[in-house]
Amino acid sequence: MATTAMGGGLVSMTERETRNRRAVRYWLYAVFVVLIAIVMVGGATRMTGSGLSITEWKPIHGVIPPLNQAEWDEEFEKYRQIPQYEQINKGMSLEEFKGIFWWEWAHRMLARGVGFLVAIPLAFFWLTGRLERGLKPRLLGILALGGLQGAIGWWMVASGLVERTSVSQYRLAMHLTLACIIITAVFYVARGLATYTERPADRAIQRFAGWMVVAVLVQIYLGGLVAGLHAGLTYNTWPLMDGAIIPSDLFIQSPWWRNLFENPKTVQFVHRMFAYTVLVLAVLHAVQAWRNAPETTHARRTIVLVALIVAQAAIGVATLLTSVPIHWGLTHQAFALVVLAFAVAHWRATKGAYAG
Repeated sequence: MATTAMGGGLVSMTERETRNRRAVRYWLYAVFVVLIAIVMVGGATRMTGSGLSITEWKPIHGVIPPLNQAEWDEEFEKYRQIPQYEQINKGMSLEEFKGIFWWEWAHRMLARGVGFLVAIPLAFFWLTGRLERGLKPRLLGILALGGLQGAIGWWMVASGLVERTSVSQYRLAMHLTLACIIITAVFYVARGLATYTERPADRAIQRFAGWMVVAVLVQIYLGGLVAGLHAGLTYNTWPLMDGAIIPSDLFIQSPWWRNLFENPKTVQFVHRMFAYTVLVLAVLHAVQAWRNAPETTHARRTIVLVALIVAQAAIGVATLLTSVPIHWGLTHQAFALVVLAFAVAHWRATKGAYAG
C-alpha cells in the first residue's frame, strides 16, 4: 500500500493503482515535453518568417515533403503567389525557400505526431482498464483540444495568405494561448497523479494558486499580441518608454479599445504593465502562503515562483533592450513555459492528488 495526500487528506492506494497512475503520469510527461517542443519550434518558425511557407493544409498528404526538383518547384511557386513573397521576399532563391519551408514542416509534423502520442496510449490505457473513471473525460477533453488547436493553426496561417504579409495577431495570440492551455491541462492532470506526502493547503491558498496560473496565461496571450505586431521593436528602452512612464501615443486609434490589440506601442505597454502585475500577485501569494501555512512546502514553492517570475522579467528586459534577436526571443518564450509549468505544478500540489 502507498499513501498519498488527496483533496480530503492522506489516502492509501493499492500497488496496482499506484503502478497504473505512475504509467499514465509518465506518458503525460512525454506528451508535455513534446508540446513544449512544438511551441518552441513554432516560435522559431515565427521569428524566422517561415510560418507562411506552406500555403495549403494537407493533414495526410502534407506529411510527405517535396521529394524531387519538380515538387520543390511546385511548392515554391505556390509560395510566390502570396503577398509575403511579393512584398518581403521577392527574388528569394529556391535554397532560401527550403530554409523557411523546413521550419514550418517540422512544426506541423510535431503537431501531427503529438496527436498519435495522445490517442494511441490513451486507447491502450483505456482498453486495458488502467484509467480511473475520473480521468477519462479529462483525457478526452485534452485530445479534443488538440484537434481544435490544429484547426486554429490553419485558421491562423490562412490569415496571412491573401492580403497580409504576416498572420493576424489575434489568431497568433489565440493559437499560442490555446497551446499553453493544453500544456496546462496535460501537466495539471499528470501532477494530479503524483504522490504527495504533505496535506493539501487551505482553500484560500489553492484559489490564489489557481489565479496565478490564469495570470500567467493572460500574460502569455499578451505576449502573443506583442509577437504578432512585432511590438517588441517599438520601445527598446527600460524602465521608461519614450522617456516617460506612460507614453503619450497609446490611444491614437479609434475606437479606443482597438489600441489594446492593434497599436504596437499600446500592446507593448500593456504587456509590460501586466508583467509587473503578475509579479505583485506572486509576492502577495507568497505572503499569504507564509501567513497561512508557514514552513510548509506550499509556502516554499511560492518563493520559487516569485524568483522564476523575476528571472522571466529580466529575460524580457534583455530581449527588449537588444531589439528581440532570435536567441533572446526564444529564451523569453521558453522561460514563460517554465513559469507556467511551475505555477501549474504548484497549484496542483496545493490540492493534493486526485481522489482514487
